[in-house]
Amino acid sequence: MDKDVGKITKGEYQGTTTDIVIGIREYNGKVGVDIREYTTSDKYTGPTKKGLRIPAEKFQEFKQMINSVAQSDLKASGDSGSSSAPKGQKKFDEDIPDY
Repeated sequence: MDKDVGKITKGEYQGTTTDIVIGIREYNGKVGVDIREYTTSDKYTGPTKKGLRIPAEKFQEFKQMINSVAQSDLKASGDSGSSSAPKGQKKFDEDIPDY
């Protein structure tokens, strides 16, 4: 069973286009949700190792976590004027670069 659910273009860098593809896949006899980067370039077109697989039995739990993210949670720390991290402690996303 393979079914693509959707695709988001992540970007283009040095002639290589990267998309994030979400699909339902069967692997080793077990079904799950696959969220994987796919690349298109002169040398290679297809899935990469970058991605994750949510087992079917954990999907509802994953969905609840994703649905708990509010739009206001996605604003950069500079947008709100104050940091929610304790004094002297960096917020989780401060060390992660945007790609």
